[in-house]
Amino acid sequence: MAADLDQERGRERAGSADQVGLRVNSGPQGPFAPVGSKDFASTPTEKKAVAGVIQNELEPAAKTAAEHADDVTGTAHKGFDGWQAAAGLKKVADSCDQQVRTLTGRLSSERVALCGAESVFARNDSGVGSQFLKSALNGV
Repeated sequence: MAADLDQERGRERAGSADQVGLRVNSGPQGPFAPVGSKDFASTPTEKKAVAGVIQNELEPAAKTAAEHADDVTGTAHKGFDGWQAAAGLKKVADSCDQQVRTLTGRLSSERVALCGAESVFARNDSGVGSQFLKSALNGV
């Protein structure tokens, strides 16, 4: 990387006319260069659509499945009342309920994050723009 910089400085000193340009959007080269597209991976419309799927399909489906499992397990628990299997079913049901709460909480967090992503990007852009204007006004 230092060699590239030295070569570029040498060309600038030599006054090479074919090396005119500004490289604002260039990034690091080599093994540490970022991989993937320079653009965002999704649009605000796509984020809203995914948030809608989470809210309208995944969260209700998880709750419905958990309720069904609770009903079936409750019936089995009653059938094994007085047996050690009943205690095991209760333990499994409690564990399943905790996992469902974790899953629905995660889904809800992802939905909220998707809905808020656009405003976060807008605030970041505004902040960077305002810092740039301040530095430009101060003669930097």
